[in-house]
Amino acid sequence: MESGGRVRGRGAISNRSGRFERAVREAVDDGWERDEDLSPLRTSVTMDATRTILTRNTSPDVPFEISINPYRGCEHGCVYCFARPSHAFLGLSPGLDFETRLLAKPDAPRLLRAALARPGYRPETIAIGTNTDPYQPVEKRLRIMRGLLEILSETRHPVAIVTKGRLIERDADLLGPMGRDGIAAVGISLTTLDAALARAMEPRAAAPAHRLRAIETLAKAGVPVRVMLAPVVPGLTDHEIEAILAAARDAGATAATQIVLRLPREVAELWREWLETRFPDRAGKVMRRVREIHGGRDYDAAWGRRMRGEGVHAELIARRFAAAVARLGLVQEAPPLRRDLFRQPGEQLALF
Repeated sequence: MESGGRVRGRGAISNRSGRFERAVREAVDDGWERDEDLSPLRTSVTMDATRTILTRNTSPDVPFEISINPYRGCEHGCVYCFARPSHAFLGLSPGLDFETRLLAKPDAPRLLRAALARPGYRPETIAIGTNTDPYQPVEKRLRIMRGLLEILSETRHPVAIVTKGRLIERDADLLGPMGRDGIAAVGISLTTLDAALARAMEPRAAAPAHRLRAIETLAKAGVPVRVMLAPVVPGLTDHEIEAILAAARDAGATAATQIVLRLPREVAELWREWLETRFPDRAGKVMRRVREIHGGRDYDAAWGRRMRGEGVHAELIARRFAAAVARLGLVQEAPPLRRDLFRQPGEQLALF
């Protein structure tokens, strides 16, 4: 277990070894009681010299085929993040390493331009933020996402973005015209309206009020905004479904989706550890409902069930969500983004 002082402002409680590591790391109390000597964990950023930037998805239950991830790891520190296990492939922990040892892809805009310029390229909506958040704090300094958007705007390429970061408001000048032309849409993930719960569960993501403000800013600029209840945590946040949807609709959201809590691989242990530490009085109830939704296990990875779950509580969540969406005038299926406006890099020059 890590010292409380070291992990203040972080999501995970520990830095448990990833599944590919041969050695297991575990902090123990040596009896010296010198926690005060442990400095808070700092965020480090390593530049990732990747040679490709477009990733093709093969999962049948996600609504996109092409994605870009400007960053690996995420400082937002959402304890439930399904992307945490990806850090194990780097020889790092899905725990605290995931939120403190980041990899950034500064060449992403250049690689994107090259990919879009290839002969025979055909545009499909590019999803950004489906793994780790493109608007996490480091983006303010590195501006990788800004560079990607400048190219997508220039080439009139369709893009769908998911984020918890209020920094997306910075790019409303690009996203607004793209949204009005039908080539950009944004999903804002909003899990709770309780600022204290959000701070514990998503420590460095934007506060709920700031996410609502981001919805308002983008909607006023002309961007179609979807509120994403992702995840809905049974026994912890599911009582807020109607309130979250109403607040998002009032801020300007026009669409909504929900995904129940899913705990793949190392995330299950990290989540249980966090839950028992932060909410010991509710830990048993929450985990009983999570397991009921996922067929008696912490997680059911089967396509078609992993995001919705099954059973009484999953059905109740789905019905309440659908009823609230209908009552509030939201939609679950938004129109597809346009692809006919795309122009390859440099093609515009031929007009002059």
